[in-house]
Amino acid sequence: MRDVLKTEELDIPEGITVTIKSRLISVTGPRGTLTKNVRHVDMDIRLLKGKTTNKVTLAVWQGGRKHVACLRTIRSLIMNMITGVTNGFLYKMRAVYAHFPINCIIQDDGRAVEIRNFLGEKTVRHVKMLDGVTVAESKAQKDELLLTGNDIENVSQSAASIQGICHVRNKDIRKFLDGIYVSDKGTITTNE
Repeated sequence: MRDVLKTEELDIPEGITVTIKSRLISVTGPRGTLTKNVRHVDMDIRLLKGKTTNKVTLAVWQGGRKHVACLRTIRSLIMNMITGVTNGFLYKMRAVYAHFPINCIIQDDGRAVEIRNFLGEKTVRHVKMLDGVTVAESKAQKDELLLTGNDIENVSQSAASIQGICHVRNKDIRKFLDGIYVSDKGTITTNE
Protein backbone atom coordinates (compact mmCIF):
# COMPACT_ATOMS: atom_id res chain seq x y z
CA MET A 1 0.00 0.00 0.00
CA ARG A 2 1.28 3.44 -0.88
CA ASP A 3 1.49 6.17 1.71
CA VAL A 4 0.34 9.62 0.67
CA LEU A 5 3.18 11.44 2.44
CA LYS A 6 6.09 10.25 4.56
CA THR A 7 8.61 12.70 6.03
CA GLU A 8 11.86 12.70 8.00
CA GLU A 9 13.50 15.66 9.74
CA LEU A 10 17.11 16.31 10.64
CA ASP A 11 18.43 19.09 12.89
CA ILE A 12 21.64 20.77 11.75
CA PRO A 13 24.10 21.54 14.57
CA GLU A 14 25.66 24.98 15.00
CA GLY A 15 28.79 25.67 12.99
CA ILE A 16 27.65 23.47 10.10
CA THR A 17 26.47 24.93 6.80
CA VAL A 18 24.22 22.80 4.59
CA THR A 19 23.26 23.82 1.07
CA ILE A 20 20.81 21.91 -1.10
CA LYS A 21 20.27 22.64 -4.75
CA SER A 22 18.36 20.21 -6.98
CA ARG A 23 19.21 17.22 -4.74
CA LEU A 24 22.91 18.08 -4.66
CA ILE A 25 23.76 18.24 -0.94
CA SER A 26 26.82 20.12 0.28
CA VAL A 27 27.91 20.14 3.94
CA THR A 28 30.63 22.50 5.21
CA GLY A 29 32.21 22.33 8.65
CA PRO A 30 35.49 22.85 10.47
CA ARG A 31 37.22 19.91 8.73
CA GLY A 32 36.18 20.84 5.18
CA THR A 33 33.37 20.36 2.67
CA LEU A 34 31.60 17.21 1.48
CA THR A 35 29.17 17.03 -1.42
CA LYS A 36 26.81 14.22 -2.36
CA ASN A 37 24.65 13.85 -5.44
CA VAL A 38 21.33 12.13 -4.63
CA ARG A 39 19.47 13.01 -7.83
CA HIS A 40 18.77 9.33 -8.45
CA VAL A 41 16.35 9.26 -5.49
CA ASP A 42 12.96 10.81 -6.16
CA MET A 43 12.14 12.84 -3.04
CA ASP A 44 11.70 16.40 -1.82
CA ILE A 45 14.72 17.67 0.12
CA ARG A 46 14.32 21.10 1.70
CA LEU A 47 16.38 23.26 3.98
CA LEU A 48 14.31 25.14 6.58
CA LYS A 49 16.14 28.07 8.16
CA GLY A 50 14.77 29.29 11.46
CA LYS A 51 15.87 31.84 14.04
CA THR A 52 17.25 29.27 16.45
CA THR A 53 17.71 26.03 14.50
CA ASN A 54 18.10 24.91 10.92
CA LYS A 55 16.45 21.74 9.68
CA VAL A 56 16.53 19.50 6.65
CA THR A 57 13.19 17.92 5.74
CA LEU A 58 12.88 14.92 3.47
CA ALA A 59 9.53 13.96 1.95
CA VAL A 60 8.28 11.16 -0.30
CA TRP A 61 4.89 11.43 -1.95
CA GLN A 62 2.93 8.32 -2.98
CA GLY A 63 5.85 6.06 -2.13
CA GLY A 64 5.96 2.31 -1.87
CA ARG A 65 7.82 0.41 0.84
CA LYS A 66 11.24 0.56 -0.83
CA HIS A 67 10.80 4.19 -1.85
CA VAL A 68 9.90 5.21 1.71
CA ALA A 69 12.97 3.33 2.98
CA CYS A 70 15.12 5.79 1.02
CA LEU A 71 14.09 8.53 3.47
CA ARG A 72 16.08 7.06 6.32
CA THR A 73 18.99 6.25 3.99
CA ILE A 74 19.36 9.85 2.80
CA ARG A 75 18.92 11.09 6.37
CA SER A 76 21.76 8.81 7.52
CA LEU A 77 23.87 9.97 4.57
CA ILE A 78 23.52 13.61 5.64
CA MET A 79 24.24 12.66 9.28
CA ASN A 80 27.44 10.90 8.21
CA MET A 81 28.46 13.96 6.20
CA ILE A 82 27.89 16.19 9.25
CA THR A 83 29.92 13.81 11.44
CA GLY A 84 32.68 13.74 8.81
CA VAL A 85 33.11 17.51 8.61
CA THR A 86 33.04 17.90 12.41
CA ASN A 87 34.90 14.85 13.78
CA GLY A 88 36.19 12.85 10.80
CA PHE A 89 36.29 9.05 10.56
CA LEU A 90 38.98 6.66 11.77
CA TYR A 91 39.29 2.98 10.86
CA LYS A 92 41.90 0.82 12.60
CA MET A 93 43.20 -2.26 10.76
CA ARG A 94 45.34 -5.04 12.24
CA ALA A 95 47.70 -7.34 10.34
CA VAL A 96 47.09 -10.94 11.44
CA TYR A 97 49.62 -13.66 10.61
CA ALA A 98 50.66 -17.05 11.95
CA HIS A 99 54.14 -17.53 10.49
CA PHE A 100 55.16 -15.01 7.83
CA PRO A 101 55.06 -11.41 9.16
CA ILE A 102 53.15 -9.07 6.87
CA ASN A 103 55.08 -5.90 6.05
CA CYS A 104 52.98 -2.78 5.40
CA ILE A 105 54.88 0.15 3.92
CA ILE A 106 53.21 3.56 3.73
CA GLN A 107 53.95 5.36 0.47
CA ASP A 108 53.17 8.67 -1.20
CA ASP A 109 52.63 10.58 2.08
CA GLY A 110 49.88 8.24 3.26
CA ARG A 111 48.11 8.00 -0.10
CA ALA A 112 49.11 4.37 -0.78
CA VAL A 113 50.10 1.15 1.01
CA GLU A 114 52.53 -1.51 -0.17
CA ILE A 115 51.99 -4.98 1.33
CA ARG A 116 54.88 -7.46 1.25
CA ASN A 117 55.50 -11.01 2.49
CA PHE A 118 51.81 -11.98 2.71
CA LEU A 119 51.86 -15.77 3.35
CA GLY A 120 55.53 -15.67 2.35
CA GLU A 121 54.68 -14.77 -1.25
CA LYS A 122 57.04 -12.70 -3.36
CA THR A 123 54.12 -10.76 -4.84
CA VAL A 124 54.05 -7.10 -3.82
CA ARG A 125 50.53 -5.73 -3.38
CA HIS A 126 49.76 -2.03 -3.88
CA VAL A 127 46.61 -0.30 -2.63
CA LYS A 128 45.88 3.36 -3.40
CA MET A 129 43.66 5.26 -1.00
CA LEU A 130 40.58 7.04 -2.32
CA ASP A 131 40.24 10.85 -2.30
CA GLY A 132 40.63 12.44 1.12
CA VAL A 133 41.83 9.23 2.85
CA THR A 134 45.26 8.99 4.48
CA VAL A 135 46.84 5.90 5.99
CA ALA A 136 49.45 5.83 8.75
CA GLU A 137 51.10 3.28 11.00
CA SER A 138 49.99 3.26 14.61
CA LYS A 139 52.53 4.40 17.17
CA ALA A 140 50.76 2.63 20.05
CA GLN A 141 50.12 -0.80 18.50
CA LYS A 142 52.35 -3.08 16.43
CA ASP A 143 51.06 -4.16 12.98
CA GLU A 144 48.21 -1.62 13.00
CA LEU A 145 47.17 0.78 10.22
CA LEU A 146 45.10 3.92 10.83
CA LEU A 147 42.87 5.12 7.98
CA THR A 148 41.49 8.63 8.44
CA GLY A 149 39.28 10.90 6.35
CA ASN A 150 36.09 12.95 6.25
CA ASP A 151 34.00 10.82 3.86
CA ILE A 152 32.90 7.56 5.49
CA GLU A 153 32.34 5.90 2.10
CA ASN A 154 35.90 6.57 0.94
CA VAL A 155 37.45 5.52 4.27
CA SER A 156 35.48 2.28 4.47
CA GLN A 157 36.08 1.44 0.79
CA SER A 158 39.83 1.99 1.21
CA ALA A 159 39.78 -0.36 4.23
CA ALA A 160 37.83 -2.91 2.19
CA SER A 161 40.38 -2.66 -0.63
CA ILE A 162 43.23 -3.40 1.79
CA GLN A 163 41.33 -6.33 3.32
CA GLY A 164 40.30 -7.69 -0.09
CA ILE A 165 43.79 -7.67 -1.57
CA CYS A 166 45.00 -9.82 1.35
CA HIS A 167 42.47 -12.59 0.73
CA VAL A 168 43.76 -16.18 1.13
CA ARG A 169 43.09 -18.16 -2.04
CA ASN A 170 43.27 -21.91 -2.75
CA LYS A 171 43.75 -22.78 0.91
CA ASP A 172 41.50 -23.82 3.78
CA ILE A 173 40.43 -20.45 5.22
CA ARG A 174 39.64 -22.08 8.59
CA LYS A 175 43.36 -22.68 9.07
CA PHE A 176 44.82 -19.74 7.15
CA LEU A 177 43.45 -16.71 8.96
CA ASP A 178 46.22 -14.43 7.72
CA GLY A 179 45.24 -11.00 6.42
CA ILE A 180 44.64 -7.38 7.34
CA TYR A 181 41.28 -6.85 9.02
CA VAL A 182 39.31 -3.87 10.38
CA SER A 183 39.55 -3.99 14.17
CA ASP A 184 37.88 -0.72 15.17
CA LYS A 185 35.71 2.01 13.64
CA GLY A 186 35.05 5.44 15.04
CA THR A 187 35.67 9.15 14.79
CA ILE A 188 39.02 10.94 14.89
CA THR A 189 38.03 13.41 17.59
CA THR A 190 35.84 12.05 20.37
CA ASN A 191 33.30 14.26 22.10
CA GLU A 192 34.20 14.10 25.76
